[in-house]
Parts: sequence; C-alpha cells; structure tokens
Amino acid sequence: MLCNTADMSVPNAQDLVVLLAVAQSGRFTTAGDVLGLNHTTVSRRIAALEKALGGRVVSRGSGGWELTELGRRAADAAAVVTDAIAQLGGDDDGGLSGVVRMSATDGFSAFVAAPAFARLRAGNPRLRIEIITATRRASQTRTGLDFEVVVGEPQVHRAEAERLGTYVLGLYASKGYLAGHGAPATLQEAMRHQLVYFIDSMLQVDSLDAPRRLLPAMRDALSSTNVFVHVEATRAGAGLGLLPCFMADRHPDLVRLLPTDVAEELDYWLVVRADALRQPAVAAVVDALRRATAALEPQLLGRG
Repeated sequence: MLCNTADMSVPNAQDLVVLLAVAQSGRFTTAGDVLGLNHTTVSRRIAALEKALGGRVVSRGSGGWELTELGRRAADAAAVVTDAIAQLGGDDDGGLSGVVRMSATDGFSAFVAAPAFARLRAGNPRLRIEIITATRRASQTRTGLDFEVVVGEPQVHRAEAERLGTYVLGLYASKGYLAGHGAPATLQEAMRHQLVYFIDSMLQVDSLDAPRRLLPAMRDALSSTNVFVHVEATRAGAGLGLLPCFMADRHPDLVRLLPTDVAEELDYWLVVRADALRQPAVAAVVDALRRATAALEPQLLGRG
C-alpha cells in the first residue's frame, strides 16, 4: 500500500522501537513482553505510527504480523534509532545490541550456530540471540525471524539465498548392535536391518528424503522429527541410523557402515532479507555463522 506523503508527519521514535519489536517477534503480545508494555499499548503505538506515516506498516499473515513495504522501511529506521538510543546509555561499550532471531535445524543449531554465537556474545554482552529449531522448508514470509538456515536449495521471494556449506549423512550402528546382529557388507545386506531416521509422513524437506532411496527396502525401527533422537536411538541399538557424520563421529560407540555406498551430501542454505542484513546485529550474527560453518567444513563432510 502506497502512502500519501501529504498525510505524513514525523514518527515518534518510541513507536519505531515498538514496530521493530513486532517485526522481530511477529506478535503484539511478545513484543509487549520484551518492551514491558501491554498488548493494548503496542497496538496503539503501531496505530500511531501508521497515522504518522500515512499507511499500513504491518499486516496479519498466517504466522503472525508481517511487515508491509512501508513497514520494512520503517523497521530499518527503527534499527538506527535503537542503536542510537543504546549509544546514549552511560554503560555503552560500543558493542552490538538488540535481539536477533533465527531458525535452523536442531543439529546445525547445536553444533555450528550455538558455539559461534557464544563467541560473538563474549565481546557483545548486550546482544541477544534466539534460535528456533525446526526441520522444514524455507518460509515465504519469515514472520518473526531475521533469517533462516535450511537444508536444500530454497525457492523464496523477496529474500536472498546463500549456500553456507555441505554436510554428509552416513549409515551408522552401535558396536553393541553389530555384536548381536553382524555388520552388513553390502547395501542389500543393510536392507535386512531396520532404519532409524525421520518420520516419513512428516518430513517436509525433499533433500532429506533422498537418502531413503539408497535403502528402499529398509523398514523403520524408530522414527523422530529430532536428529538428536536419531543419534541416541542408534547408540541404544534400535537399528541402523542415517546420521549426520559431524554428529555421529563424536561418539566412539558408533561405527560408520558402507561409507563408499552411503555418503549423501546435503547443503545448508541461509535465507535472509536484504533489509534485515542492513541491521548491524543481524549482519554480525550472519557473518559469525558463515565463518563457523567454513571452519567446521572437515567435520561436516565426515573427515574431521
């Protein structure tokens, strides 16, 4: 919706801060909790901002409140305002501040993102980072998120997609399981065992379904939407697990099977809007993620 510049007035800085909180959470109530305001006050602030700018800054989407084009421009200005306010504080240390929220798979979040962000926060104690774990396709709206990390090349609009790195899925079993059931020497023998992997009917990512085609006759033993469950179930002897090598290789009780035949390469992709990257905190978090992924490349590829 285009705004009428004749109807515009100078927006209130506090209203811009409220808009930024709504943009980051996608909800008035959550934004209010962050700012110490009630839902009604947040709604009133947004309405005042829309009146000042002469147009809508948010619209209701399936996942919460989404920024309009005018709202995205206002949110960029809000980021500048919040940085300026932080610098006026007596305890300003010149570091990054604010909240950055991302979504990524559970394995990537735990082993790549979390350590990278801990290092970043060591020099920026006023920076807050929130990680939502999910194994899903890239969102078309990214409501309440600054960026996403997904498996497989995404098809997105109004956002930039960048390949972060590659990891390998391998076939594993516990030493105890192999002692009782024997180690398969071929793919045909492996298919006589049962599989530990994702729940087929709930898997949303096509790239993660590809490894099943290597072992089409394997019956599911234990399935889960969480890769940590896959690892622990395989360690407990539930069956043969299709596991990320960078997670499985950390456990000496797991043995990789048929590495030449089962070595499925999958890509991690970063999805982020250009306007989000213009925020210093988001740009710094994304850069930390890029560097961490590159540094961990040998482990991700099962060579570490």
